[in-house]
Amino acid sequence: MFQTLPLILILLISSVLAVALFRAFQLPAMLAYFLVGLALGPHTFGLLPDTNATREFAEFGIVFLMFSIGLEFSLPQLYAMRKKVLGLGGAQVLITLLVVMGIAKLTGLDWPAAFVIGSALAMSSTAIVSKILAERVDLNSRHGRLSIGVLLFQDIAVVPVLVLIPALGVADANLTMVLGLALLKAAAMLLFLFTIGKWLINPWFNLVASQRSRELFVMNVLMITLLLAFATKLAGLSYALGAFIAGMLISETKFRYQVESDISPFRDILLGLFFISVGMLLDLQQIFNNIGLVLLILVGFILFKAAIVALVVRLVKYETGVAIRTGLILAQAGEFSFVIVALGVEQKLITGPALQLILAVSLLSMVIAPFLIQYNGRITRRLVSSYSRNSGQVVQDIDDVGKHLHNHVIICGYGRSGQYLGRFLKEENIPFVALDIDPARVLEAAAAGENVMFGDAARRVVLEAAGGARAKALIISYADNRAAMKILHIVQESYPQLPVIVRTVDDSNMEALREAGAAEVVPEILEGSLMLASHALMLLGVPLNRVVKRIRIFREERYKLFRGYFHGISDAEDEDIEKQQVRLHSVIISAGTFAIGKRLADIHLENFNVEVKSIRRPNSNGTEPTNESLLAEGDVIVLLGHPIGLTNAQNALLIGRVALK
Repeated sequence: MFQTLPLILILLISSVLAVALFRAFQLPAMLAYFLVGLALGPHTFGLLPDTNATREFAEFGIVFLMFSIGLEFSLPQLYAMRKKVLGLGGAQVLITLLVVMGIAKLTGLDWPAAFVIGSALAMSSTAIVSKILAERVDLNSRHGRLSIGVLLFQDIAVVPVLVLIPALGVADANLTMVLGLALLKAAAMLLFLFTIGKWLINPWFNLVASQRSRELFVMNVLMITLLLAFATKLAGLSYALGAFIAGMLISETKFRYQVESDISPFRDILLGLFFISVGMLLDLQQIFNNIGLVLLILVGFILFKAAIVALVVRLVKYETGVAIRTGLILAQAGEFSFVIVALGVEQKLITGPALQLILAVSLLSMVIAPFLIQYNGRITRRLVSSYSRNSGQVVQDIDDVGKHLHNHVIICGYGRSGQYLGRFLKEENIPFVALDIDPARVLEAAAAGENVMFGDAARRVVLEAAGGARAKALIISYADNRAAMKILHIVQESYPQLPVIVRTVDDSNMEALREAGAAEVVPEILEGSLMLASHALMLLGVPLNRVVKRIRIFREERYKLFRGYFHGISDAEDEDIEKQQVRLHSVIISAGTFAIGKRLADIHLENFNVEVKSIRRPNSNGTEPTNESLLAEGDVIVLLGHPIGLTNAQNALLIGRVALK
């Protein structure tokens, strides 16, 4: 006891001081734990013993990390983002893994060691990337959504890697047979747990929760997690795989969020201990003796990974600037890199100089990552002149519209609420300009004659171009408090007389938003868009009785007019639900189109359960559609219907036949 307690105190004091220091400099806490392990480990001061018992205890940090990943794993989210996740993420991981394995093999390493290194360097840091993107209000930007999609695939890819590494550690065995057996064991265990286990887990958690004891509830979560981790270890797999499966099982219950809250203290402390154990593996003497090689590999790795990500993004038709920004954001190693390396060390697949190089490069890349992510936009604009021109063109396009507007409304975000509000303003002949960063939605709505422009409302130059100095009101129609705070800050600095109405999900942030300068805060739970519209109309001088009448008419008689919305990339919902929802879609009648010269009645769009909402013609605000309406080149037909019906109707208008059934 007297020998152990001083070590625990040294460890605690060092961890508290290091984490506090790194937090003060806004650096990830995991880097502080690495520093503690490095300083106290056997290769530096030697205060912490590097024993098997210490490493096995530290491995519980991996167990709870994988449990948390499993708990957050969402099949509907994965399906909704399948193109970004499976396409971009799969290509990035596979290309990085194969290229790094090839380079490692050329340096004289065997295939198992090359696989460990390639798998480790294919990962990026979810914690660093998501935290900084959230702080910069960049999660919903194009490069933000692409980055999160790739990270989600990396989290999934860790699972088969954790299955394969123990199999590679089996000495003198047929590699193909061992790998096949490991994958078969993992598949059998998953099948068993998600049939029998899923059936048992809900009633068992209900029984435990009915005892109303928090200690019992937490012990039950720990029991299930460690039991499944132990079961997978007995099957010749890894502890981490069992913990991941446990998280996925519990995520199917209604206690998911309670479990996440209760388990986080154990996870964070044990994860810190794991990173300390990784820091203990670092040998500063070896690293300093090879510092030139370490820095060369570090620069090469960052450039290589950024280039691979950028190339993959570019191949799916995103512009070069967006591709480079995504590459810079993901050009580092991640938490799972150390999980993979630690498992490789445990299986004796990687040792010596190769281990020191991979640890040093991974750690240094994560130290550099916050700066690369913070300045990814500036770096990209210096590298790609067209990206700067495109950004300038976006502002110029907004300015071309905004300079002609006076006493207008600026709508920040043109999702469902923004579109409903825009229709109210149109009815009152109040001019407005809408700003949105979803290119698909902007193109659809603009083609239908909506005054919507592509642009980030949280940028000062964009608000200036939209006529912020001449506007009568600004309305934030999307529920993102960080973005709202950023816009309010800009408005208070530049346009203090401009009233701002903010939409929020609930009333928990009302006071903070009002203190930041919001004239009105409309919680979504208080009738959402209807209340937002009523506040906006009254603020703009519409008589109260007319506002009340219009809201009543909307509810009683004119609901059909407001049905549907222009769908965009950011409407990432469960696709089965999306298929049941009606939406608006704009079809442009261009030269050579089948419908030119034909009446609406000749097209028989009613066969597809699609309604023609309006026909917009050049130099016209739109006409009321009838069966006798004659279609001409340049017309924009705004349709309302379900996704398949809209596709069929578009094909009937453009090529005269139906492609989908």
